[in-house]
Amino acid sequence: MNAEPSFPKLRLRRLRYNAGVRNLTRHTRLHPGSLILPLFVRSGENIRQEIGSMPGQYQLSIDQLIEEARQARDLGLGGIILFGIPDEKDHQGSDALHAGGIVQQAVAAVKNAVPNLLVLTDLCMCEYTDHGHCGILHEQSGITDVFNDPTLEYLGRQAVTHAEQGADIIAPSGMMDGMVQAIRSALDSAGHEHIPIMSYAAKYASSYYGPFRDAAESAPSFGDRRTYQMDPTAQAEQALREVKLDVQEGADMLMIKPALAYLDIITRVAENYRGIPLAAYNVSGEYSMVKAAAANGWIDEEKVVDETMTAIHRAGADIILTYWAKDVARRVCS
Repeated sequence: MNAEPSFPKLRLRRLRYNAGVRNLTRHTRLHPGSLILPLFVRSGENIRQEIGSMPGQYQLSIDQLIEEARQARDLGLGGIILFGIPDEKDHQGSDALHAGGIVQQAVAAVKNAVPNLLVLTDLCMCEYTDHGHCGILHEQSGITDVFNDPTLEYLGRQAVTHAEQGADIIAPSGMMDGMVQAIRSALDSAGHEHIPIMSYAAKYASSYYGPFRDAAESAPSFGDRRTYQMDPTAQAEQALREVKLDVQEGADMLMIKPALAYLDIITRVAENYRGIPLAAYNVSGEYSMVKAAAANGWIDEEKVVDETMTAIHRAGADIILTYWAKDVARRVCS
């Protein structure tokens, strides 16, 4: 192979000098259909309660949620993902496990009102338990932690109730060992073999989740989630092992969370698991930092957001979950 010519014959600015050429040679292009909008739903009517740490994001009653769903459909978004805020929480997360739970009601309402919009459901116990952890608690030797294997049964039951109400994709986020296998088995046994699983395959115990815990009212009442979510300082190979296990257990799609601090993980997974759709979650802390800086006039929000989305996509994510989904879609389509 001949060596590439050097300056002055080679001038890479030729590909940048003209706006039309830049557009023609652009490699990474955002599309509304690759964006998923996260939404928070609670009971009541005509509730649109702004989340203090996430300007422009709201806790919504189901009637307001339907309006958001219609906007998402009209903008051509890839779908929405629902997080529930129950009226009452208990040690077992009971609201997560029956057809009358808040997310189950929301799924049914959205699928009835906007049937052609893809609806994903976050599958975890933390929003529903009074202790704020992602499963059933177990105490041993004076240490209280999530009891992994008994939690799997709860996750399977929860997944079936979501599918029964019309959820299109189940997205388990608790980082329990064996969760994909348990959920796949439960769905298949209940006749939902066609429902795909988008696993939060590499979810880190990140400091970027703070605003989300305000939004979902799911902060742990004691300790933290570092015994089951991934250590941010772990080797990248650990993430690849987590992903491999989920693929072996039947995950149809994969997710990395958060996005910006883990672009290297997104790239490694994309390179090692070609052909499996890969999502990345642009999380609440990433959102709120940009909002705060923009409110102070320090950055141009639109430009920073578009650059951020492009970076996540360029790193290898096919799908991006982001609170900016509607804003980006409006700009892409304008």
